[in-house]
Amino acid sequence: MNLINAEKITKSYTDQKLFNQASFSLQEGEKIGIIGINGTGKTTLLRMIMGNEEPEEGSITIANHVLLRYLPQHPEFPENKSSLDCVLEGNITEENKWSIESEAKAMMTRLGIKDFYQPAGELSGGQRKRLALISVLLSPADILLLDEPTNHLDNEMADWLEDYLKKWRGALIMVTHDRYFLDSVTNRIIEIDKGLIYSYETNYSGYLELKTQRMEMEQASERKRQSILRVELEWMQRGARARSTKQKAHIQRYEELRDRQSPVQDSQVELSSISTRLGKTTVELEHICKSYGEKKLIDDFSYIFLKGDRVGFIGANGCGKSTLMKIIAGMVPPDSGKVIVGQTVKMGYYAQEIASTKAGDENEVDLSYMDPKQRVIDYVKETAEYIQTTEGSISASAMLERFLFPPQKQYSLIGKLSGGEKKRLNLLRVLATSPNYILLDEPTNNLDIATLTILEDYLDRYEGIVVTVSHDRYFLDRTMKRIFAFEEDGKLRQYEGGYTDYSLKKLAEKEREVSEHSKKSREDSKTEDKNRKKEQRPRGPQKLKFTYKEQKEYETIEGDIAILEESLEALEAEMMENATNSARLSEIMGKQKEVQKALDEKMERWMYLEDLAARIAAQ
Repeated sequence: MNLINAEKITKSYTDQKLFNQASFSLQEGEKIGIIGINGTGKTTLLRMIMGNEEPEEGSITIANHVLLRYLPQHPEFPENKSSLDCVLEGNITEENKWSIESEAKAMMTRLGIKDFYQPAGELSGGQRKRLALISVLLSPADILLLDEPTNHLDNEMADWLEDYLKKWRGALIMVTHDRYFLDSVTNRIIEIDKGLIYSYETNYSGYLELKTQRMEMEQASERKRQSILRVELEWMQRGARARSTKQKAHIQRYEELRDRQSPVQDSQVELSSISTRLGKTTVELEHICKSYGEKKLIDDFSYIFLKGDRVGFIGANGCGKSTLMKIIAGMVPPDSGKVIVGQTVKMGYYAQEIASTKAGDENEVDLSYMDPKQRVIDYVKETAEYIQTTEGSISASAMLERFLFPPQKQYSLIGKLSGGEKKRLNLLRVLATSPNYILLDEPTNNLDIATLTILEDYLDRYEGIVVTVSHDRYFLDRTMKRIFAFEEDGKLRQYEGGYTDYSLKKLAEKEREVSEHSKKSREDSKTEDKNRKKEQRPRGPQKLKFTYKEQKEYETIEGDIAILEESLEALEAEMMENATNSARLSEIMGKQKEVQKALDEKMERWMYLEDLAARIAAQ
């Protein structure tokens, strides 16, 4: 069934035509990911489907009785309304009023919002985004329209949302730059490119392959056109006269081939800057501690950054990742410990949020601040009129063109840029300072996939130190060589490799804990059985009762079973992700067998204890 049909839509923003006679449709059961460089109209398309904006030409038709729910990129709530009321508004019905509140609280807890009654005005932008996401997921809907749903979600939250949307039975259209997420959730990709919409009935990996084929076909077709044109041009130059119908047709064919538009090559961000020389001393963290109130964020963390280091920090939202970045950058002082910065270190700090007010000395350049009334080119020139690259010194204007800001856009106001364009511009200004030590705080939020790909390639060739906070598993796998995970009570633990290496080690540790716990339970059970036989030797009538260990086990066994069941679910999900990797699949199946055996034994033990509890109660 056709749920949405967009026919030949045209839409402009300022002097840029976002859509030019573009069409697409959504069928039942489709899960679509929208991709394209920032500023091409991804958010505008969602808003037009939702009815918040109208196309200038063409039409968008929604099937009758279809319910849509929309997650905007920057949701807003009444400042005095409680978090719980924000989530529940519009979602309570007579049928669900007894269950919806508990379901809402469970989702809020899952997504890190524990104070259900905190006013929305006190929440961060990330917390408000998560509130809006919960509200949308709780609502009855046939189609979900999600604009950057994984922004401000930590890795565990993103994993949960990924699993939720894979099981979602309705249709889905989302804008996201999370490539693992796209690969796992979507079954169709639509790309917005130069005012047109291209459709690929596959996930992100399949899209990469099909787009390559499309580009090769277009280039082959263009080569053939140029070849024919050369032959036709020779014929025209021989002085052919339009004296017959045949000759007139020949000339018309030549003119049609000549005037046909060549396929436009995709513009790409070009990153090429020179980092300054880095001396022997880089950045050293010595026994860093930081707390806010009673909450301990960082407890006695020490690390010496090495030349060429690629270090990623991960952890739950609010655990202190951005605070640690600001401590390294000298923006926030530690409670104790010290940060030693070498004399030759030149830091470039790419902030998670674009600041709306200028911080610090007004004579200093604040790289995270953007004045909406300032022109794009002036914003870059504040840092450098000329930028040193591997090809030599180039002007700020030329560098802006490399970053997909054509001359006409360079003289427009920053306030007219899309959120993603602002982030791309901010990245340019950070790199324009030629840093040899780069701090990237959530660099993948609001950057389009094309820019991310080029940034990753740039970091491959970059000779300085890169430190990042990110929830983007693909970016961490692609660029990082060492992971520090924030764990309980402000402790950081080191893992070698990227995010996948970290997650596999964590899974192996969890399985080992389950196995050891199961083994200990079996040994305890055997000991208790022996003790019971001794206790039950004929010594006159005695009442049946739990031993101390049995009582303890009876109180915790259901939780142990739940942990084992969660491990099985995680292994099953991993089997699906590694379906084409026979070696890894065999390894996972072996682990699954071990966990299943432990679960079976635990279930048998639970049945025994339940039976014993019933007999004791019946005495």
